[in-house]
Amino acid sequence: MYAIVEVGAKQYNVKKGDVIEVEKLENEAGKALILDKVLLVSGDGKAEIGQPYIKGASVKAAVLGQIKADKVITYKYRRRKAYHLKKGHRQKMTRIKIEEIKAG
Repeated sequence: MYAIVEVGAKQYNVKKGDVIEVEKLENEAGKALILDKVLLVSGDGKAEIGQPYIKGASVKAAVLGQIKADKVITYKYRRRKAYHLKKGHRQKMTRIKIEEIKAG
């Protein structure tokens, strides 16, 4: 059984036992998290699709901790102008583990 859930502005394909990294959530490590924006639940050869979300469906997850993603470097350059600009950014992320998928 798997589900497609929306966390923040992104969608993730998850199944029981998966560990995913999502944009930072304000939950502490070790706490339970309920994701109720479920777009699709599939299992036993059939799929249930929401319009846009499935009523009564949820995904239970546990927060493993807060981390930082890999550094992304941006570089701007203009030829013959003695201009270059280099910046780096590390996005804050939350690592969660999927424990249970409940269909609607």
